[in-house]
Amino acid sequence: MAEALTIGALRRQMAAALAAAGVETPDLDARLLLAQALGCAPGDLLLHADALVPPEAADTAHAFTERRAAGEPVARIRGRREFWSLDLHLSPDTLVPRPDTETLVEAALAELPDRNAPLLILDLGTGTGAILAALLVECPNATGIAVDRSEGAALTARGNFARNGVAARTHVVVGDWGTALAGGFNLVVSNPPYITSSAMLDLPAEVRLHDPHLALEAGADGLLAYGAIAADLPRLLRPGGIAVLELGAGQEPAVAELIAAAGLEVAGPARRDLSGIPRALVARRG
Repeated sequence: MAEALTIGALRRQMAAALAAAGVETPDLDARLLLAQALGCAPGDLLLHADALVPPEAADTAHAFTERRAAGEPVARIRGRREFWSLDLHLSPDTLVPRPDTETLVEAALAELPDRNAPLLILDLGTGTGAILAALLVECPNATGIAVDRSEGAALTARGNFARNGVAARTHVVVGDWGTALAGGFNLVVSNPPYITSSAMLDLPAEVRLHDPHLALEAGADGLLAYGAIAADLPRLLRPGGIAVLELGAGQEPAVAELIAAAGLEVAGPARRDLSGIPRALVARRG
């Protein structure tokens, strides 16, 4: 039987194994994974560094280390990810919410003249429900409808809305974008698939092997979802309503053209993410 390790020793052992496997952030990943195995907050590891790790937790931590060394993302292993300070659970049917998508939330909030108004918000392709949950937390009198083509993603989103205290103000629908909805929305948001079919093979393995392709691939030009959404926006938005769409790198001109062709106004250049990439395009119905 192997000798029991302290929390500090096991964390260092995990970090060394991840560094040897070429993981870019071995110390951070080891801390997150060990905390998950122990069922504690990552900050607690330093406070209890000299405590012995129970055998079951040590086995779990070693298994997590092997999965991470093989290329599985930390968020997938933990089954959760923080977004806009919200705790979101993941499933095989959802993307891992990324910091870039917080740019969309920022852009939407910047367009709202009154966050306390009784807004009606639509989230197309909701996934984990990250965008809608963040907006409902910031807009306490708003209600929202979340749509996803995947039943598994819809179930995941429903659980995340409950987990973050906004379930009473949400409705979750399984459907194809906005085709089944009547309209009347103040705000429509979406992080649709935007990867071209040819670029799918060039995605990092952590994305290509672990994220659902349904939420990534969007045809030969990457614009398939944008075309469907843009065509529905004049019907979905009430007069004066806005839409905020997440963009892939280099897609701003093409998506802006689709928006304009649908009869909506493009409200200036897209908001850039922290890397300087145009990430969130705002459209307005006149």
